[in-house]
Order: sequence, then C-alpha cells, then structure tokens
Amino acid sequence: MNVAIYGRKVNKQDIADYENLLKIIKDFGWNAVLEKELKKELEKKSNVGSNCDTFSSYKDFKKGIDFAFSIGGDGTFIKTVSYIRDSGVPILGINTGRLGFLANISRDQIHSTIEMIDQKKYVFQKRSLLRVETEDKLFGDDNIALNEVTLHKKDTASMITVHASLDGNYLNSYWADGLIVSTPTGSTAYSLSCGGPIITPGCQVHILTPIAPHNLNVRPVVVPDHMPIKLKIEGRERKYLISLDANSKNIPQGSELIIKKAEFMINVMKFEDNNFLDTIRNKMLWGIDKRN
Repeated sequence: MNVAIYGRKVNKQDIADYENLLKIIKDFGWNAVLEKELKKELEKKSNVGSNCDTFSSYKDFKKGIDFAFSIGGDGTFIKTVSYIRDSGVPILGINTGRLGFLANISRDQIHSTIEMIDQKKYVFQKRSLLRVETEDKLFGDDNIALNEVTLHKKDTASMITVHASLDGNYLNSYWADGLIVSTPTGSTAYSLSCGGPIITPGCQVHILTPIAPHNLNVRPVVVPDHMPIKLKIEGRERKYLISLDANSKNIPQGSELIIKKAEFMINVMKFEDNNFLDTIRNKMLWGIDKRN
C-alpha cells in the first residue's frame, strides 16, 4: 500500500512526529511517498525519510497511491487536496496545528488510526469543491477550492460592490469589503468568522456571506449547489483580490466570474469515534462553562 504524506513546515518538534509516522507505516508493511519539498526539508534537518519515494504533482496521484496523510493544520489539509484533485485518493489529516476542523487526528492517535485503516474500520465522507471560471482563465488548472472563493478589496479603505446572480437571476449587489462563496466544508472557516452558518458535510448547498456589509439587513444566504453563481466586481480601484482558499490573485475591475460546484468530490477518511458533530462541539467549546 502506497501512502502519500504532505506537510508544509518542519520544525524541530515535528521531526519526532514524522519519524514516528514513518516507522509505524513501515511496521505495517506500507510504502511512504513523501512530497518532494517535504523530503528535502526532512533530509536537511535529520535522516528521516531519506529512503522514501516522492511525489511532486497531482499527476502522481493517478499512479498507484492508495491514500494520503496531511501533517499540519487545516491549511496543509487544503494544500494536500490540491494534489489529490479528482484522483479519488482518500485523505486523512493529522493535526499538528491549532484548531483543526479538517485535520482532526491528534499526534497520540497516529498508531491507533493506522491500525483502524489497516482493519478497514473507516468510512469515506464526501466533500464538495468549488470551480471558478474567468474570462482569462486566471487560475489555470488550479481553479478549484475546498473552502471558499472570496472577492475582496485591495489596498484601500473604500468598500466595493459585488453584483451577484444565481442561476441567471439577479440576487443582490453587495456593498461591503467583499463577498465569500463557501462550501459546507468552508462554513467553519472564513464564512463563519463573518457571521455565516455552520453547514454539516453532505448538504448540497453553497453559502454567500458578505464581509462587513454596509447594509446591516444583508445577511448570509444558503443556496442549492447545482446553481451557478455569477459575480461582477466594481469599485474605485483598478485591481481587487480573488482568493481560492489561500491562493490569491489580482483581478481587474469589471471582471465577471462564474462559480460552480466541481464535477468531482474528495474522500475524507472518518472513523466511528470521530464525527463532524463531535469535532464542532469540541473545537468550539460548546456546552463548556468557563466560569466554573
């Protein structure tokens, strides 16, 4: 079994985690495949992973990789998804970061988790993605997002106007700092911090959440995910920012973009004792009274 491993940063305290993970993988008779830059970082700071195979492109995931580990936080998980794309390779996130809605397996659960994978005691949770289409193909092949697509102002205190249409019908003109179009997965990310609702995975919806809207009666809207969303941006500046998760580019005023549900979904590994409701309750400290 070939196991892809991706991590963005390698600190001194992380070396032991990688060493432990690679040892466990070897003990189970599996083959670890490290991301090319990750292997360089590990070799620079230790001898961990020096004998491992490598991958460097999403094309490598169509050549016999069975599943993928993301080592880090949710940002690392999202970057791992950009390698997986439509390959169908399932992904599991080991949390060495902070909050970890996506990467929610702790360091001390690594051995027991791999044991459950070996015994096939897991299910796949489907997660939808967004695909963005622009006139000039601004993002090329990297035009997908797991969490959200965001239009926002750049280098100015002035608000912007984002005209939004849903399935060819005019929805609203958002006078705000920007607009977020989110998946259910992204409902616990940027959208949540801007007042958007939490949506459980599996719901076939998208969320439009304005960022600091001037009109206080403009609220987040939940819409069916089969309806394409068209956005057009206007304001006082020539350039604005469009972000697909953490991938940001400049976009000129007057540009139009179409946001659709991607034609494929990713498979996130889940276990009986680790579900979305437990994660939300634990990460957001629901039901815990700090006064006691």
